[in-house]
Amino acid sequence: MKCPFCSYEESKVVDSRHSEDGQSIRRRRECLACQKRFTTYETVERVPMVVVKRDGTRQSFDRNKVLNGMLRACEKRPVALADMELAVDEIEQNIQNSLDREVSTESIGEQVMEKLKPMDEVAYVRFASVYRQFKDINSFKQELDKILAGK
Repeated sequence: MKCPFCSYEESKVVDSRHSEDGQSIRRRRECLACQKRFTTYETVERVPMVVVKRDGTRQSFDRNKVLNGMLRACEKRPVALADMELAVDEIEQNIQNSLDREVSTESIGEQVMEKLKPMDEVAYVRFASVYRQFKDINSFKQELDKILAGK
């Protein structure tokens, strides 16, 4: 780490602390040449994820799109925003932890439904009806029968 004052390449860590959100580490360093102190932050490097859509096109993963889909499904339902955000965090972490750098929309949709089902069954069915693109009332009924059979 180069000193921002004299550009010397050696420094020592004087103090390390976790940030309030727990996502980074704050380090106070002292330059071994000029003895001035400076602060650095260490964070986990996130590898950009690519989403492969149904039509084969690719775009960058956007957690806000996942959250917005959940928000629409949970509209006027007793589901806390914090619970939805936690679910999106878990989905994003699952994707980051996978060895693949590309993820399909089908995989993301399945994970969203997996998270929505225990939160609110109505929101689950709403999301599934859009995600699975039910063609008629019978395919919709089959999904409802699966839920009722699980109880």
